[in-house]
Amino acid sequence: MHDWTTDTRTDYERKGFASRAGFGAKPALLVIDFINGFTDPTTDLGGDFSRELDVTARLQAAFRAAGLPIAYTTVAYHPDLSDGGTFVRKVPALGLLVRGTPWTEVDDRIHPEAGEIVAEKQYASAFFGTDIDERLKAFGVDTLVLTGCTTSGCVRASAIDSMQYGYHTIVVRDAVGDRAAGPHEANLFDIDAKYGDVIESGEVLSRIERGGGRGGPERAVDDFRRWWASGERAVAVR
Repeated sequence: MHDWTTDTRTDYERKGFASRAGFGAKPALLVIDFINGFTDPTTDLGGDFSRELDVTARLQAAFRAAGLPIAYTTVAYHPDLSDGGTFVRKVPALGLLVRGTPWTEVDDRIHPEAGEIVAEKQYASAFFGTDIDERLKAFGVDTLVLTGCTTSGCVRASAIDSMQYGYHTIVVRDAVGDRAAGPHEANLFDIDAKYGDVIESGEVLSRIERGGGRGGPERAVDDFRRWWASGERAVAVR
C-alpha cells in the first residue's frame, strides 16, 4: 500500500468503513472492456494489460470448469458518435470505438465462448443502458467477480452499480488495470472501503475450486440456457 493508505485505512475501519461483504451463493465473472481498443497499448485509449489478461484467462477457465456464467462488456459507437453524448465530448479518444471495427472486439486472449454474455455499452458502467442485470439474474447470479479496465473508469462505475443492483461485488486486484498507478491504487482503495471487496485472484480461484459452482439440476439448467443463447438450437431443431 502507498504511505497514505495505512493511516486512512485505520481511520476508515474505526469509523465503520471497509467491512467485508463476501460472496453469495452463485458468482459470475464480469470482464469489463478488455477490448482491443483498450488492450492495445499503441492506441490513445490503451495500456499494457498483459498480466491482467493472463489472470482473467485463469479465472475464465475456472468459471467455465465450474459451469458458472461469464459476461463481457464492450464499448461501441455509431460512426457519427451520436450515441456517445457528453462522454465522447469529455474523452474524444473514445471516437476510436466505432461499432463494427476490430477495436470494439473482446481481446482474443480471452475470447468469449458461444452462449457467454457479451453486452455492448456506450458509457462507463456495465449496467447503464444494457440488459446485463436481467441476463445475469436469469442465471440466479448474486455475486459478481470483476476484472477489466480501467480501474478508475469503467471498473469503478460498474462496481458501484453492481453493489446498487444488489450483488456481492468482488474486484480482483491483479486482474484490473489502469493507464497510471495513482488512479489505479486510489480507486481500488476507495472501492474496497465503500462498494465491494478487493481481493487477489488466488482467493477467488480457491473459492471456485472448492465448489463455488452449482452441480446437478442447477448446472443442467445453466447449460441449457447457455446452449439456447448460443444459437446452436437453430441447427438442432431443423
